[in-house]
Amino acid sequence: MTTDRRTALADAAIHVLAEEGMRGLTHRAVDRAAALPPGTTSAYFRTRQALLTALVRRLVALDQAELQAAGEQAQVPRAAAELTEGLAGFVERRLTGEGRQRSLARYACAVESVRHPELREILVPRQNAARDAVRAFLRAEGVADADGRTLTLLACVDGLVFDRLVGGGGVVPRDEIAGLVAAALRGSGGKAGAIAAG
Repeated sequence: MTTDRRTALADAAIHVLAEEGMRGLTHRAVDRAAALPPGTTSAYFRTRQALLTALVRRLVALDQAELQAAGEQAQVPRAAAELTEGLAGFVERRLTGEGRQRSLARYACAVESVRHPELREILVPRQNAARDAVRAFLRAEGVADADGRTLTLLACVDGLVFDRLVGGGGVVPRDEIAGLVAAALRGSGGKAGAIAAG
């Protein structure tokens, strides 16, 4: 029961952070968001830093579970267009509904982690099935530094999400993602790089 309550409070904290920003993240605000009596959050997380750490751990766990499931359900892309479609679906999920809230909270935590190294350690990108699928595709296409290109490609995709969140655009055209895929494949010697934007 204690674990469930901590999880519920961390989920509520993500919601508060996404809606009200870092300054709005207080124990009382989380109590209200979780529809729990005043003082509940502080009983489980005595300090604001403890609350923020729990929030970040929960955020990473949710993201990892989503990416692991996505990678396990989908096969390694067979063509650049397939990878583009997969990344487009990922971007859409990160810009809508619960995914949008998590994205807003994630970027707020990333900025905060500059001053709190312990948060940065939690936020370090981790291996998951989705990342593995991208890397496997790039290797199959003959990309020499598949590991490095994978990290760069996914960082650029993340940048598109950030740009739309702060810019209010809300939509990332397929050709923007196709361009990133083509850049990741450049120099591979395969055909996929040439048709990625097609």
